Amino acid sequence: LLLLLFRRSPPPRSILPHQLESPTPNRPADLPEPSPRNGNAASRLRGRRARGGRAPPAERLRRPPPLVARAVRVPEAPGLGRPQEAVVLPRRRRPCRLRDLPRHAPHLHPAPVPRVRLPLDERQLVALAVYAILLMPGFLQVGYYYFFSSQVHRSIVYGEQPRNRLDLYIPKDNRRPCPVVAFVTGGAWIIGYKAWGALLGRRLAERGIIVACIDYRNFPQGRIGDMVSDASQGISFVCNNIASYGGDPNKIYLMGQSAGAHISACALMEQAVKESSGQPISWSVTQIKAYFGLSGGYNIHNLVDHFHQRGLNRSIFLSIMDGEESLSRYSPEIVVKESSARTIALLPHIFLMHGTDDYSIPSSASQTFVDVLQQVGAQAKLLLYEGKTHTDIFIQDPLRGGRDPLVEDVFSIIYADDATRRNTASAPTPRRLVFEWQLQLARWISPF
Repeated sequence: LLLLLFRRSPPPRSILPHQLESPTPNRPADLPEPSPRNGNAASRLRGRRARGGRAPPAERLRRPPPLVARAVRVPEAPGLGRPQEAVVLPRRRRPCRLRDLPRHAPHLHPAPVPRVRLPLDERQLVALAVYAILLMPGFLQVGYYYFFSSQVHRSIVYGEQPRNRLDLYIPKDNRRPCPVVAFVTGGAWIIGYKAWGALLGRRLAERGIIVACIDYRNFPQGRIGDMVSDASQGISFVCNNIASYGGDPNKIYLMGQSAGAHISACALMEQAVKESSGQPISWSVTQIKAYFGLSGGYNIHNLVDHFHQRGLNRSIFLSIMDGEESLSRYSPEIVVKESSARTIALLPHIFLMHGTDDYSIPSSASQTFVDVLQQVGAQAKLLLYEGKTHTDIFIQDPLRGGRDPLVEDVFSIIYADDATRRNTASAPTPRRLVFEWQLQLARWISPF
């Protein structure tokens, strides 16, 4: 294929009259110019022709075919002035060479094609691919558990939209009503999916906790208002129907990670405002015993420029948030400042968890939100994980096996009032799913 590609005949070339060189007088035009290399051969060839003989076969093969020029009109072009006559030479059967091209013909050299930039930086795409490849052994094992375990109930419908589905992770021992965590996954508001919570669901289910991973519409399928509406509808389904799956309706906890932390916090504050103002509601904020926010951002005004520098284009992000005028409405931190005391009194205990080395969403976002909550009288606490990145506490640590700081903290909070259940819900130490060198290299190359 490459040989055929490079042996194609070159296209016809246009040469202006002043660029044609007149052949040497008394010399056939189809013969090559004499040179130190072929001068003697050309003389011998002319001598044979003069005697009426034919050129040797090897020279006949090397001889280019005669060129028949034809004159055409060339339209006016920049730098050429009025229309001129040009001579078009036919195609030769040999590949085009640099010496065949006329000199000083700028119209024969095409302009450089501008480089097309991708929406994401190419380095980020490569880093994401390498990151996924390094952790693929663990992802495959979690995927096998997700698709083939009898403890996972996938794609339970909770609404009318195509993405209104949730997955349930049921503990093996569910003879007694189990605590429930309604989890909203992250994904930069664009690539969120309920299966992203499979690893967390597995770890909590091993400790006797039911996990409901709620799916929602992503951008451009939906904007932030649609995402919050979907999450609220999924929470409503959990509050009203979890008893039929072995869950305790009096021990429901709300959790979100990254973009899911922002969406779930918006849903919680929106529901609290509705309930405090007497509007009709499908679930009550008082049904939520505690809220866990993992690596989330709660003041969108302060994150627009940060996300733009991290690769999420400002115009795209503002489109996700329904325009710049909607940033305050979908910033839980600002909503808390503007809420009444009655609304604040409805809020559950809020726990925000963040890694200090998180560069996707800085830990200061959680620190500021906790400060605002405490100023208005809400119960809030910040748990910082020293040296942890955006994905450490959610992906790398569970894949490492052994003691998981996040799972241990969530477990201790949920079972804080039930010492007997806390002792009986102890699980064997999770085994390692990925080698340590892969985890360290993935952490170093992670684009998050």
